[in-house]
Amino acid sequence: MPKYLTLTDYAQITGSAPIKRQTHGWRAKCLQRLVRLDMPVPQTVALSFAVVREIATGAQMNLRHLLGHFPKGQLLSVRPSAEHPEWGGPAAILNIGMNDEIHAQISETHGEAVATAIYLRFVQSYAAHVAHLDPDMFDAAEPSLSALHAALREYESEVEEPFPQSPAQQLADVLRSMARAWEGTSARLLRQAKGASGDAGLGLVVQAMAGGVGLGLSGAGLIRFIDADTGVPQVMGRFKSDGQHGADALKNGANVLYLTRDARGPSLQEYCPDAYAQLLEHGANARKRLREEMEIEFTLDDGKLWVLDAINVPRSSRAAVRVVVDLANDDIIPRDEALMRIPPKALSELLHRQVDPRSRPEVFARGIAASPGAAIGRLVFSSGAAQASAARDEACILVRRETTPEDIRGMHAASAVLTERGGMTSHAAVIGRGLGVPCVVGVSRIQIDARRKTLTAGGRTLSEGDVLTVDGTSGQIFLGEVPLLEPALDDRFQTLLSWADARRDIGIRANADTPADARIARGFLAQGIGLCRTEHMFFEDDRLTLMREMIFADTAEDRSDALERLLPMQRADFIDLFEIMQGQPVCIRLFDPPLHEFLPHSKEGLRFLADALGKPLSEITRRAEALSEFNPMLGMRGVRLGVTIPEIYEMQVRAIFEATIEISRRNAHIVPEIMIPLVSAMREVELVKTRIDAAAAAVRSRSGGTFDYKLGVMVETPRAALRAGDIALHASFLSFGTNDLTQMTYGLSRDDAGRFMSDYVQQGVFPEDPFHTLDLDGVGELLRLGAERGRAARDDLTLSICGEHGGNPESIRFCRDLGFDYVSCSPFRVPVARLAAAQLVIEEDLA
Repeated sequence: MPKYLTLTDYAQITGSAPIKRQTHGWRAKCLQRLVRLDMPVPQTVALSFAVVREIATGAQMNLRHLLGHFPKGQLLSVRPSAEHPEWGGPAAILNIGMNDEIHAQISETHGEAVATAIYLRFVQSYAAHVAHLDPDMFDAAEPSLSALHAALREYESEVEEPFPQSPAQQLADVLRSMARAWEGTSARLLRQAKGASGDAGLGLVVQAMAGGVGLGLSGAGLIRFIDADTGVPQVMGRFKSDGQHGADALKNGANVLYLTRDARGPSLQEYCPDAYAQLLEHGANARKRLREEMEIEFTLDDGKLWVLDAINVPRSSRAAVRVVVDLANDDIIPRDEALMRIPPKALSELLHRQVDPRSRPEVFARGIAASPGAAIGRLVFSSGAAQASAARDEACILVRRETTPEDIRGMHAASAVLTERGGMTSHAAVIGRGLGVPCVVGVSRIQIDARRKTLTAGGRTLSEGDVLTVDGTSGQIFLGEVPLLEPALDDRFQTLLSWADARRDIGIRANADTPADARIARGFLAQGIGLCRTEHMFFEDDRLTLMREMIFADTAEDRSDALERLLPMQRADFIDLFEIMQGQPVCIRLFDPPLHEFLPHSKEGLRFLADALGKPLSEITRRAEALSEFNPMLGMRGVRLGVTIPEIYEMQVRAIFEATIEISRRNAHIVPEIMIPLVSAMREVELVKTRIDAAAAAVRSRSGGTFDYKLGVMVETPRAALRAGDIALHASFLSFGTNDLTQMTYGLSRDDAGRFMSDYVQQGVFPEDPFHTLDLDGVGELLRLGAERGRAARDDLTLSICGEHGGNPESIRFCRDLGFDYVSCSPFRVPVARLAAAQLVIEEDLA
């Protein structure tokens, strides 16, 4: 037998019984707060999660006790009340209790047209959401008595019984339908996607209908007191004189009023100044007492104001930052609460141009959102074309199957980058984030024809010069030019981050490869450079030729000659970096990539190189083929180059030390940090350290100057993490390069894993993409072992991470727990890391 509910287990929001979000939902709790703020809220009762769950499982209902709290003939509404507003819920149902008898009564008092419009609206809503009939069958162009009769006949024909006339039956059917809708599979999956648990409860709020159909000025509206896009204080909203629901006012049509006097037309302020003044008072009171900017849904009944509901104003990230800073500055909330209200990743939207959320662009393709921000430009298919476009001052989108170090100049010139292959730590993704260039990678459903210079997706083909908009925040590519919002690095943004800096207890550095990167890092108040990848300095035209001469040199002397000509260029780079960072630490990683990355990949490029070097094409081709490797990322790169071709590292450290001497002569002080990449054995460090120490002694002797430096190791092989104790004996710091460490731990190619990673995550093989979110169980265990063993061998050892995980809040939490000194991330992720680090401290204080 089904359980029989008398529905006495409910809470009146006007009563003293406590209502909690965890038992009755956010809407019920908010309405009780509004009542306690003396707002005119209609009679309302709230059903708990437990009661709604009983209704969903088939319990019979006796509604006499509940209906006794409302006057006979009172129309009612039922609205969902989940624990969190973003979890949604079934559609609200208005005008419950409307029937033939009430239609006749309202016809006498307010006129047949008003009564008919209300009745028809209820029949349409009831048929669609309660009886689950096709809403198109009840869609009347204009409310009329004939349309109402037709709808009632259609309902009876489909359901095979007349439209219910009993208010109790109507209410019971509505409650049961809404309760069961919440428990349905689609609703469960939708709320889980928004962060709710599958068994999250739903409360229901039964409220007397108020206003909207009075003889005087009556209707419904919405009012908010800030601009939702900017957060600037401003009264916004609309009112519809024959509406019953706040959303009615947002629809274009007759009888719509703006709220304030302006040039757009008649206003509520003009027609009903008393109600307008009350709304302003209620808004200010809610801001102070509820400590939020609220959007209030209201109705008027012959000019009498009723408040139906209120929610936090839905807002952009830039508005959210302004709101919390203003609340804190007005002493409404403490600064710590202001910091905790902003999700760190939301700051990314303020650092870059973003697609205007009000636009409705046409999607051309989708991929992995690898570097945030949005840009508009014309398609180009080569780095040369991108540079030519930049020279003409024309924005362009660089499209490549995948990028290589040779494409860096083109990426600098492009407004955005789009690649067919790659994942979150592919070359295009890492460099794009470092440059602050929007980037979408792994767009696997496109076809690139570089020869014909075309791009095809979904049966549509674009040619070089066609315009696209790339949204690196969402991973979408749109056709044509889409409206964009500009970055919002205003005083509120800076204020929020200054509060964060006062609370965090872990250092935040930036990965910066060029002076331009360093200036961005300095602008975002990074506490130094945690990773400078020197190889990116060698791809300028004049340097690239010298690099290729060095690679094709026949003897060590010839190789040294080419490097000697590169040295002043490197020295100038380091002087610029040191000057920009103004005494902040700068960690310089020695040359890392395999040499073949500096060679041209086309026959035309090889012919050009043969001409430049004055060598036969056959020799150039043969030497290029000899440098190719089956697995170059595990081949002759990193410290292996430093051991086998020591001249490269010797030139770089000379440039570093000479730059240090030059900076000291300018009354600045710097202690450069030199980092050896791809180490796997202590002996590698010993060999390189010996040569670096010798180079330092030679520079001191020649210059007559003095300087200090620190030598460290980039831990990016599992063996380096496991042998960190041995390695730490010869290093003053260990910086974990989590990009390569993840790649080697998993045996995954970070450039190719994007092709199948979404399938792996969806099927639960990995909880998240390990190149996007640090794998705490596997890679994290290597970090833990490396940190413990390194510090056991040397208690003053500095520990950090410098992979792309360094900007993720989850990674910062892990590094902080391990006692790391700092994290380093792309310049545009520094603000995110600063806020995330502060929130971790606040969380501990609140625990």
